[in-house]
Amino acid sequence: MQRSDILQAAAQAFRQKGYHAASMQDIADAVQLQKASLYHHVEGKQDILLAILDHALDLLITDLEEVIVTDIPPDQKLRQAMHSYVGRLTQDADLAAVLLLEYRSLEPKTRAQHIKRRDHYEQIWRNLIKEGVEANIFQPVDEAVATFALLGVQNWMITWFKLGGPLTAQQLADRFCDLFLHGLLTTEGRAK
Repeated sequence: MQRSDILQAAAQAFRQKGYHAASMQDIADAVQLQKASLYHHVEGKQDILLAILDHALDLLITDLEEVIVTDIPPDQKLRQAMHSYVGRLTQDADLAAVLLLEYRSLEPKTRAQHIKRRDHYEQIWRNLIKEGVEANIFQPVDEAVATFALLGVQNWMITWFKLGGPLTAQQLADRFCDLFLHGLLTTEGRAK
């Protein structure tokens, strides 16, 4: 039994039942261990939740940093970043749901540490927006508000996106990016 198997099973249980309703017995059953044996791999539910959240953020930060260091214009970086993020959200819906919804279940001290790491991730997005503004590719905007809007649109996919639906995750990423880069107004609409 590997710890990663336990974390994946726990993410699924937390997504399906919610952190508070999911029990250590649920997780043990999912990985076919006795509950007592589960404690040889993890300290408890808080340990599992933090490990899931850390793993999810590690993946997202690595993905985004790989885009940021490229020598492409900021609008193309934004498109690649959105593709990467939407890909992660839809690739492992259990992990994404726990990251976005269950961090509130962390104990206060641990939650503060997690939020600090999450803020670092958001800052990378803000820097991307700032880069686009400074390059005169994006219009001047409040980087924090723009980041919250970008992430918010993508984050809520966890509640409505279905694999096999009319659009793939990557097609949605393109549509989201087009909407942010071009807005809703036509050239005629902008002239009014």
